Amino acid sequence: MRFLIILVLVLNSALALSQSAEFFFLDKTNHKWDDTKEGNLLEKTFRFVNTGSAPLVIQEAQVACSCTKVIYSHQPIAPNDTSEILIQFDTKQKYYYQNRTVEIVSNAKKNPKFRLKVYVIPKEDQ
Repeated sequence: MRFLIILVLVLNSALALSQSAEFFFLDKTNHKWDDTKEGNLLEKTFRFVNTGSAPLVIQEAQVACSCTKVIYSHQPIAPNDTSEILIQFDTKQKYYYQNRTVEIVSNAKKNPKFRLKVYVIPKEDQ
């Protein structure tokens, strides 16, 4: 009987390890906005599907600057469900070429990275 219980526990653990969540983006993860004036708030929405066999949980978004905000669902995304990640870039006090990277930390095997670029025209040049 003890052997049977151990066997069930081992098999259950193996099944849990084989399940994973995966991002499949419906859009490119690189984006370049048209030239914009300083002070504008830029937004880009990235849609994705969880193509894995386990719920996808986004834990955090890593950004290098407080000018970049990331809005995403804090609820688990079930396998085959679609969701969105919205990235906002505030150009206030930002000038010339801007290049931002955002990394999503989740329970997926591979965490996606986004690259966003824009040329910001300073107020004094407008």
